Amino acid sequence: MSLKIDQDHHRFRQIVRGKIRQNLRRYISNGEIMGRKGKDLVSIPIPQIDIPRFRFGDKQQGGVGQGEGDPGDPMGGEEGEGEGSGKGKAGKDAGQHSIEVDVTLDELAEILGEELALPDIQNRGKSRLENTKDRYVGIRRVGPDSLLHFKRTYREALKRMIASKAFEPGSPSVVPIPEDKRFRSWKTNTEPAANAVILYMMDVSGSMGDEQKEIVRIESFWIDTWLSKQYKGIESRYIIHDATAREVDRETFFHTRESGGTMISSAYKLCAQLIDEHYPPSEWNIYPFHFSDGDNWSMDDTLQCVDLLKNKLLPQVNMFAYGQVESPYGSGQFIKDLREHLGKDDRVVTSEIRDKDAIMNSIKDFLGKGKL
Repeated sequence: MSLKIDQDHHRFRQIVRGKIRQNLRRYISNGEIMGRKGKDLVSIPIPQIDIPRFRFGDKQQGGVGQGEGDPGDPMGGEEGEGEGSGKGKAGKDAGQHSIEVDVTLDELAEILGEELALPDIQNRGKSRLENTKDRYVGIRRVGPDSLLHFKRTYREALKRMIASKAFEPGSPSVVPIPEDKRFRSWKTNTEPAANAVILYMMDVSGSMGDEQKEIVRIESFWIDTWLSKQYKGIESRYIIHDATAREVDRETFFHTRESGGTMISSAYKLCAQLIDEHYPPSEWNIYPFHFSDGDNWSMDDTLQCVDLLKNKLLPQVNMFAYGQVESPYGSGQFIKDLREHLGKDDRVVTSEIRDKDAIMNSIKDFLGKGKL
């Protein structure tokens, strides 16, 4: 019975995964998943899944299947009576049925990876951080009571009592003594922990409106979800900039709106400073993501950005990602300049994000390159 339940549950989970994949682009574009995020689970409304259920009627009720009635008779009484006999114009569309299911963030990342054909990330192999993990490898005669193996202890006591003819089948009572006790033994394994940091940078000048910041928020959620599955430990840092740059928390990052000019080099300088102070490349996999509408103060500052990338950032990071969000107020020039000066460098990945519908393709641009 337990095996049958497990098979049915597995089959239902496969149906759920299929429905999520069908609607993944919609979930990504409107961001509804993020509002349902818990600690480790995400609640997702799955459309058009109707869970079968029985509804029992009164005993001795009679009717089709229980007494009198002919084939073709309507269920529930005389024709035109009962449930579903309401008056009015007939509809032409099918009813919609939906339920909410809980999906782990790891499952969500796996579905995203399957749908976008994302490659597994290869660690740079420089991490000095280690995780320790205890694994039970055998049985021994001494140990703490918390590791007492009840089945093996009972077996040893039973063997002893049978051998000493103290066991009475008519009155079976097995009482272990200290010599019968058996305990689990363990071995501590250490393994390198591939840790990663994501450094998000965003232009918050007046040309970046609420819609543009919402696009960045949605995309960063999915980037976090995928990279968290690839690495055991991950950190996120947030930098906002207009003419100057500063580090902020996540809430401020997505809800700050400022005015004034834009000097992108200020963000790249702060990003390089954080890496130098906190994230040595020998121990960390480093991913800077910069989002902007493409406006910069001057060509001189753009050339300074290119110099910072070539000499400070790119030698230390796994990949540098630049996403340009289309804005009615932005010139869109910066991505052209990056492609002109760094277009042949495989460590630089650029993506143009016209609107929310383009988020999924942008994620594939960033994560599907196999350079992470």
